[in-house]
Amino acid sequence: MQLLIWDRAVQRTMGKVATSDALRFMVDCLKAVGAASKAAQQQAELLIQADRIGHPSHGLNRLELYVNDIQSGACAPNNEPKVLKESPSTAWVDANNVLGATASHFAMDIAIKKAEDTGVGWVSVKGSNHFGVAGWWAQKAADRGLIGMAFTNTSPLLAPTRSKQSALGTNPIAVVAPGSDGETFYLDMATTAVAVGKIEMQLRKNEPIPHGWAQGPDGKETTDAELAFKTQCLMPLGGGESTSGYKGFGLSALVELFCGITSGSFYGHNIRSWSHSGEGGPANLGHCFVALDPGRFAPGFGDRLTDCMRHWRQLEPTDPNLPVLAPGDKEKRNAQVADCEGTVTYLSQQLQSSAALAKKLQVTNLLSCVSYRGSDEDSTDLFDAEKYRILIAR
Repeated sequence: MQLLIWDRAVQRTMGKVATSDALRFMVDCLKAVGAASKAAQQQAELLIQADRIGHPSHGLNRLELYVNDIQSGACAPNNEPKVLKESPSTAWVDANNVLGATASHFAMDIAIKKAEDTGVGWVSVKGSNHFGVAGWWAQKAADRGLIGMAFTNTSPLLAPTRSKQSALGTNPIAVVAPGSDGETFYLDMATTAVAVGKIEMQLRKNEPIPHGWAQGPDGKETTDAELAFKTQCLMPLGGGESTSGYKGFGLSALVELFCGITSGSFYGHNIRSWSHSGEGGPANLGHCFVALDPGRFAPGFGDRLTDCMRHWRQLEPTDPNLPVLAPGDKEKRNAQVADCEGTVTYLSQQLQSSAALAKKLQVTNLLSCVSYRGSDEDSTDLFDAEKYRILIAR
């Protein structure tokens, strides 16, 4: 069955790159600044996954930040993480300032092993770096038949309700669980209204941001992408106080409890800001990874989960062109398209930035691998409902 079965909205100049070429470019850049092959490969696979599932803010868009951290000495990619303390179901890990992908593979593998042995594995990590899309790590556990959870703190970006200043990070929550008949529940969400990378993408497109995303320096909501990016004060999930933004603030604080406060890493307002300058020293981020064996509870977990997800999709939508989606449906659709085509798609501005990075690091230019350039960017919201149901039907 062909997966390219809906029309895409024509929006702006894009470039399509073979996924293998984009992966090669990312690996080359990381190796060029001193990362060992395995560490570079793992970090690049993490970035490609973000582009593949439709979260470009966390893919190629993040590469130069990792490169700068290595070059400045803020990240030591070839160190080794180590276990500081453990019990049959828990572990405390010092990432030793390695790349986020290295630390996260190490820690989630421990959580998975403990869950397979005891039913649950809970691992707290300090001394780490940005670990990309949180769902990638929760998916590792789900691939073994477990419920996976992943959390991390980040640089202060969230302005607590009633505050003009940021004090917590985007602090994502990810939960991935395997259902029966090939279904997967996939939730990966920031506790801010959006991740700061979404504002970066609006800047790259030279477009305003929607209402409810960010504040300006006066503490009031702004739709100016440049002002929002400079101010670095994202609104919590839910937006302002009148629309229950304090709930997003509370969720962000909960993630901080699991991550920085439990692990002994930097936390909240103590975490450095993260910028292209590479300044500020080690990030010392805290992560939390959980694996849970649903088989230790009531039989039929997968069947019940699949029943829920398929019921949600069949609910009558408020707009017949916008079907009700189960968590993870958009990511699944984007991944199927990327895999069918064997490509990932980037804004022309991203490709130009990559060309400058390639020149700086003396690696093969990604622009030389662009196989298609046009005005073809996928709209993740505007697509035919019936065709989409056909796509995800099993």
